[in-house]
Amino acid sequence: MIEPLSVGKAAPKFALQNQNDETVRLADFKGGRLLVYFYPKAMTPGCTQQACGLRDTLDELTRRGVKVVGISPDPVKRLKKFEEKETLNFPLLSDEDHAIAEAFGVWGPKSFMGRTFDGIHRISFLIGPTGKVEHVFTDFVAKHHQDVVVNYLDGKTETVKSAAAPAKPKTDSKSSPKRPATSQARKPKQK
Repeated sequence: MIEPLSVGKAAPKFALQNQNDETVRLADFKGGRLLVYFYPKAMTPGCTQQACGLRDTLDELTRRGVKVVGISPDPVKRLKKFEEKETLNFPLLSDEDHAIAEAFGVWGPKSFMGRTFDGIHRISFLIGPTGKVEHVFTDFVAKHHQDVVVNYLDGKTETVKSAAAPAKPKTDSKSSPKRPATSQARKPKQK
C-alpha cells in the first residue's frame, strides 16, 4: 500500500533531468505554485490524455499562478520523443530510479491485467509558494485531470470524475444483488 505525501508536509527536494537533459530543481519554482504530477509511462493512452489536457490548459493554470512538471520513470530520450510527438509545453522529468516517486509516496504495488508489480501511481501534488503540499489530487480520470485541478484552483468542490462517469443501470427490487468480481473461475453447479 502506498502513502502519498500529505497536505502541509514539505515537498521533497529534487534535481532531475528534463526532456532536454537539463537539470530541473524544486528550488527553481520557489515562491510560486507548482503542480507536480506523477504518471506511469510516457506515450501510453492514459498518460498521453493527461499530458495533452495539461498542455491545453497550461495558459489557464499560468493565469492562476501555477506551473507544471510531470515526473515518470521514463528515460530522458523517451521524454523528448513524448514532448515532440504531443507538442508538450512543460518540463517532463526523468525519475528512472524512482527515488523521487518514493519520496512523494507514489511508488508501490499496482495491478494491471491480472499482474501485480511496483510502479508509479497517478497522483498529483500542488506545491505552494513555501514549498509545502497545498493539495493532493488522487481521485481523477486521466483525461479530466486538468479540469479537476482548475476546479480546485477556482474553489469548486464538484469532481469531474463523477460527472464524467457513465451512468449506472437502474435495478429493480426483483434484481439479485451483484456479487463482487473475483479472479477465480466459477465452479460448475452440482447436479
